[in-house]
Amino acid sequence: MIIARSPLRISLGGGGTDLPSYYRDHGGFLVAAAIDKYVYITVTRPFTEGIFLKYSQLEQVAGVSEVKHRIIREALLMQELKTPQVEIAALADIPAGTGLGSSGSFTTALLKALYAHRRHLLLPHDLAELACHIEIDRLGEPIGKQDQYIAAYGGLTCFTFNRDDSVAASPLGIPIDDLFELEDRLMLFFTGFTRNAGDLLRDQKEKSQKNDRAMLDNLHYVKHLGLRSREALEKGDVFAFGRLMHEHWENKKKRSGGMTNPRIDHWYNRALASGAVGGKLVGAGGGGFLMFLAEDKTRLRRAMREEGLEELRFRFDFDGSKVVLS
Repeated sequence: MIIARSPLRISLGGGGTDLPSYYRDHGGFLVAAAIDKYVYITVTRPFTEGIFLKYSQLEQVAGVSEVKHRIIREALLMQELKTPQVEIAALADIPAGTGLGSSGSFTTALLKALYAHRRHLLLPHDLAELACHIEIDRLGEPIGKQDQYIAAYGGLTCFTFNRDDSVAASPLGIPIDDLFELEDRLMLFFTGFTRNAGDLLRDQKEKSQKNDRAMLDNLHYVKHLGLRSREALEKGDVFAFGRLMHEHWENKKKRSGGMTNPRIDHWYNRALASGAVGGKLVGAGGGGFLMFLAEDKTRLRRAMREEGLEELRFRFDFDGSKVVLS
């Protein structure tokens, strides 16, 4: 049996510039952090021929083309199995649709497990590219490359998305004491709303491809915010980063009418009045987790608890996608 895991992630700046519809013309940049919440995939060889799948549904089929789960089907097709005889199970710490990059984590963990099962080594860059190939090229999802890359690499990592589709990764050069302070002051609260990121990202993709000036100006500004976020963090100024989060959120809301709603706006404003320096919705928007940089953690935690929001406590992950049992 092989067990692989990939971390979920939070975006620290520049999210949205990792979509091919933007970076192929303008280049993209973002900073992301992997967290210690995971998607787990187990792969084993059963005693009988066939494909046995256990995720939110159960599947038992004879051939790869019959698999209903689109990502699993494409990953198995890439394995070119002559006689399918495999059992795959998936578990996750956090449900999908919450803005923490679960799809990219799922795909990287699945590929890591499948390749490990065949005793093939996948380095982080190759793993991320294969996951992007499945989701973006083979399945045509209107998504970016951030989730697959940060899941594969882990840590606090800067990604530059080049016009030729190549991606450069480098660690965020934040001083160690400031890294601990950042980890301690970042707080996540679940809004109770889940959503399909593809709906919001599809609108961004279409407008970018049509050279919509408002959308492109918004994304140019987001990329600049990503660079400024890296600068603030590498200087160890976590409160300046918190203020940039607020600036990012105010700009992000202009990208789509579905980015927020009155309840999210209320919670956000309550947080700013209760010890948060700044914050934003993690992911494409519309739901999932609110993330704040807290100056007064106790007051912020109390305020969000009074609003009925559950906190997700986390630490950073520095392992990336890995096999935990083989």
